[in-house]
Formats: sequence, structure tokens, C-alpha cells
Amino acid sequence: MKVLVIGGGAREHALCRSLSLDPDVTSLYCAPGNAGIAEVAELHPVDAMDGAAVARLATELRAELVIVGPEAPLVAGVADAVREAGIACFGPTGEAAQLEGSKAFAKDVMAGAGVPTARSYVCTNAEEIDEALDAFGAPYVVKDDGLAAGKGVVVTDDLAAARAHALACDRVVIEEFLDGPEVSLFAITDGVTVLPLQPAQDFKRALDGDEGPNTGGMGAYSPLPWADPKLVDEVMQSVLQPTVDELRRRGTPFAGLLYAGLAITSRGVRVIEFNARFGDPETQVVLARLQTPLAGVLLNAANGTLDVQAPLVWRDDAAVTVVIASHNYPETPRTGDPITGLDEVAAQDAPHAYVLHAGTRTDGDAVVSAGGRVLSVTATGTDLSQARERAYAAVARVRLDGSQHRTDIAGKAAEDSA
Repeated sequence: MKVLVIGGGAREHALCRSLSLDPDVTSLYCAPGNAGIAEVAELHPVDAMDGAAVARLATELRAELVIVGPEAPLVAGVADAVREAGIACFGPTGEAAQLEGSKAFAKDVMAGAGVPTARSYVCTNAEEIDEALDAFGAPYVVKDDGLAAGKGVVVTDDLAAARAHALACDRVVIEEFLDGPEVSLFAITDGVTVLPLQPAQDFKRALDGDEGPNTGGMGAYSPLPWADPKLVDEVMQSVLQPTVDELRRRGTPFAGLLYAGLAITSRGVRVIEFNARFGDPETQVVLARLQTPLAGVLLNAANGTLDVQAPLVWRDDAAVTVVIASHNYPETPRTGDPITGLDEVAAQDAPHAYVLHAGTRTDGDAVVSAGGRVLSVTATGTDLSQARERAYAAVARVRLDGSQHRTDIAGKAAEDSA
């Protein structure tokens, strides 16, 4: 199978790494890719937001499966353009991707499907915003209705900060605060059949102890030793299958990766948000544990034949990923700094630990930073403690001037399960 992956972050590197290990994949392409992806896939330039250009590239490469990684191209309908060119594509239609593209749309779908979520108001002016903030009280949860690269949500006890964020959005969703730990659960679906993956937990705040500003994610781990063993089955029945069924009923079937961000509250599981693609950095740890070859599963989802897919096989290993971010992230990051130590990780830590590239590019023979989140250092081990040790040992070998990373990824979970 010839496979083309669209995107250039650590999520796409994780996908490409898994696909490169799949014996059924004979040719692997990525557009536009990054410095790390170039080691496992052939890179091609493309504007990922241009559906016609992506479809043209897929046709030229004779790709038999296209995987659209990031959310913005999905919401823009890039997967539709690929399918119109007669090529199988893993990723929802632009219409179905509104599940991530619009928080208000997602709330409407959840209401129709009877999916448990936070009570909320959709606001478009200052008066509605003030009423909603007053109705729920602190802590305030304010979400930009549109795409914001994982950074459109403010959770704060500061009324002025909550109001300022709300007023800066064209349309905003204000909702009740959900207590309890958060879980990310991905499911692969063809619009009818739903195949859940293993749950993961990510760390959104920039600093240790969940302090500092919100980010796109600073690390993740899987499995979750503290989670109820019945959690996946429960979420399948109460969230994932009803959502897929509701979207099909509305005439906007969702085929691709359905990501449920969940809060395990004192009143049960509640959906915080849906995403329409693999999450970053959770993909890095989930795919590290998946033993079933990836390409065939995604092709079945793209072709509407997921019902014939054999049950997924998972490794017993735990996985931890630690994000190395550039100076000043999540504000305007500094870029162009050289990255060294990558060869040392490859020589001394493989195969248990490896580096997935996010914001990188090549500058001559050097690899340099090119974004906010620069690298995802991922490791596996017999348990979370060993996976953590291996991940942080590899992190210590990487040198990037002014870089930052959290030191507590999976720390509490590893401690509690020791």
C-alpha cells in the first residue's frame, strides 16, 4: 500500500513511524513533513489547507490511502477533495469535522445524542457573556467556538480574565466547570462501526504541577492504572457510539478519528470536548502501545469496512512522552535554534526511547527549531516508572538553547501504581 500523510507535527511523525513499521506499507510519503519525518518517509511540499493541491499530490504519487493529520485541513474539507479524486482518505468530511471546528455544533450534537456533558451557554455579545459567567460562577470555563490549536480555552477564577477572553471571541461557549481527572479516548470509526483505542492522559499546562498557561499539550502517558477497567466500554456506550449514530442520523456521517476529551467527575463521565483527529501528544503514547499494524485499520475505516477488522492487539508496555518546547512557548516562540543530541538518543536509548519531531526543519546539515512544541521524546517500559525514567534520560541528552519541558509527566500515576 502507498500511503500519504498530511501534516508536519509530532502527531504525524508518530503516525509515520507506525506506518513505516507496517509490512503492508510499500511507499510512505508525508507532506509537508519535518526534519524527523524525513528519516522514515519521502517528503513533498504542499499547502495542507489546499484540498485541490493535496488531491493532486496524492494522485501524482498514486497513493492508495491519504491520512489527514491536523484539524484545520479537516475542517477546511481537505479530506472531501481527496475522496472526490477517488482516493481512500482517513479523516472526516469538512461538515462532520465541525464537531471540533465549532464547540456550539458539538454541544448540539451531544444534546441530540443524549451524551453527558457540561451545561453551557453559547454567547455572541457582552450581555450574554456576563449572564453566563454569573450563572455558573468560578472557576470560569470559557471556550472560543472556533479552532484555536488547543489554546482557545481559559479556565480561571479571575472574572476579568474570563470576560476578556470571552469578549475576544466572535462566538464563545461558557460552561460549568467539571471536576475530576481528565482522560483522552480515541476511537477509529467508519461512520457506523466504532473501534476504541486505549485511553491516555495529557498535561495541558506549561509548568510542573499544572501551573502556568494552557498549551497544546506538554506530555502524555498510557495506560491509566487508576482508571476503572470498564471505562472504555462505558464511554463507548454513553459517548462514542451515540455520537457517531447521531451524526449519521443528521446526514453528516463521521468517518475518521473521533477523540473524546473526558472528565471523570463525581457525577460520572462527562465530555469536555470532541476533536476530529488524533490528539497531540496522546497519539505518541497510544501508537507506541499498538501492536496491530496501523495502515489496514485506517484503510478499513476509510473504506467503510471496519466491521471486518480483527480486534486490536495492544502491548503490555506503558508509554510516556515528554514535550520539549522552545523558549517563550506558548507565547510567540523563538525559532531557528540548533538542536543537538538526537544522534545520542538514537545510539544509546533506542528502541525503548526515541524522538518524534514537531516544530523542526533542516538548515544545511543541522536540525533547528521551527515552532513552539519542538520535540516529543517518547519511551516505553514494563511500567510507567520505567517508561518515565527512559523518557527523561533521553530528554537529558537533547540540547536546545532556552528550551523548556515539564519534569512531572506521569509522575503521580507512576508513584500511585508502584
